[in-house]
Amino acid sequence: MNEEIFKAYDVRGIYPTDINEEIAYKIGFSAVKELGAKKIAVGRDARPHGKSLMKEMIQGIRDAGCDVINLDMITTPMLYFTSWNLDVDGAISVTASHNPIEYNGVKICRKNAVPVGLESGFNNIKNDVLNFKATPVDNIGNIQSYNIKDEYYEYVTKFANFGSKKFNIVIDCANTMGVLDLPIYKKFSDNINVTELYCNLNNPYTAHEANPANTSTLDELREKVIETGASIGIAYDGDADRIGFVDEKGDIIPMDLITGFIAEALLKETPRSTILYDLRSSISVKELIEEKGGKAKECRVGGPFIKPEMLKEDAIFAGEFSGHYYFKINKGGELPAYVTFILLNLMSETGKNISELVSTLRKYNHSGEINSKVKDSTKILNKLKEVYSNGEFSELDGVKISFWNNNSNEKWWFSVRSSNTEPVIRLNLEANSKELMNEKLDEILNIIRN
Repeated sequence: MNEEIFKAYDVRGIYPTDINEEIAYKIGFSAVKELGAKKIAVGRDARPHGKSLMKEMIQGIRDAGCDVINLDMITTPMLYFTSWNLDVDGAISVTASHNPIEYNGVKICRKNAVPVGLESGFNNIKNDVLNFKATPVDNIGNIQSYNIKDEYYEYVTKFANFGSKKFNIVIDCANTMGVLDLPIYKKFSDNINVTELYCNLNNPYTAHEANPANTSTLDELREKVIETGASIGIAYDGDADRIGFVDEKGDIIPMDLITGFIAEALLKETPRSTILYDLRSSISVKELIEEKGGKAKECRVGGPFIKPEMLKEDAIFAGEFSGHYYFKINKGGELPAYVTFILLNLMSETGKNISELVSTLRKYNHSGEINSKVKDSTKILNKLKEVYSNGEFSELDGVKISFWNNNSNEKWWFSVRSSNTEPVIRLNLEANSKELMNEKLDEILNIIRN
């Protein structure tokens, strides 16, 4: 087995060379032990090999003496919803998120959507799979089918509050799992007219990459928004746990700024609450949270790190730079359609276009994430700490050095992190002027790449 399929947060590899039915069986069997489970819910995305992988995984779970609830085809947020709404000890999805059709994988959570990553149990499953020994049980687990979708739809739709406002929206699902969220929007036919773009699960994963964080994948959505005169454009990723947006002018809305709008809306309902924001986010997000009376707390990148931090801090929400938005009301799981409703509610309440709302947060100049292939990331991080030793340091996740709280007119910060999955360093930088941003980008990239 290729051990590299075990990533920091999930399993992911090419089918059938990296991940196949035998490995799926072993993961299922081993997950029962790690979760201490008597009952596990299992679902999958729409990839053609997902059905056989899920079948063998279910068999592995049952052979370990654990009962199974078969959810069939679901989104990852539906899986998290299941983990706290049904009597289960954990939930597993066969999915490779936004990866191309030749990939497949596995995501696992405990009861109440508590994530399982390499630092929280995944490594144990990995070792059990590598040294697999099936321990016979007297009675294999039972299996039952369950449709969680209607309960999920009913839960999410209650957050809509459009009044008499009408919206034209474009939704790009890239022929992936966001298609299963369409019924949520169509429940509001008096308020929402939906134009669909690549919303066909009969030909799954055959459109562009289902990854709204890769802004080049939004080109067709931007064009369709302008062509149809839509109020907003929406893009889902492959397993529908991430979401991105385009404004009515066809401009991409930075995902960190969406965090600010969600925080503003939630703080009206639960004042003075804690909001977590990804350390790569614009300073304007922190400023807005504090302006609205919330407690803004910086967090590291990745769901398996963010979700436990939410529990620790009793945070009502956490926003990630890549379009993951985590909600206490879903036990820390994502709810993409709820994010859309928050934006539509805000547009209805204020009477403003989404571009007008976003302009209030476009205060500074953010580079976006810039990747550089490197041989020795530790050496580079140490060099950066040496060169910029007079800044404010944080090593929460990689290295973040800030010159924002100084008395100078030149305010800026940068974050550099090593990738969990490839020999790449990821740089994010923000400054209070475009000129300073470009100057510091050149300066730091020169250190990283030379």
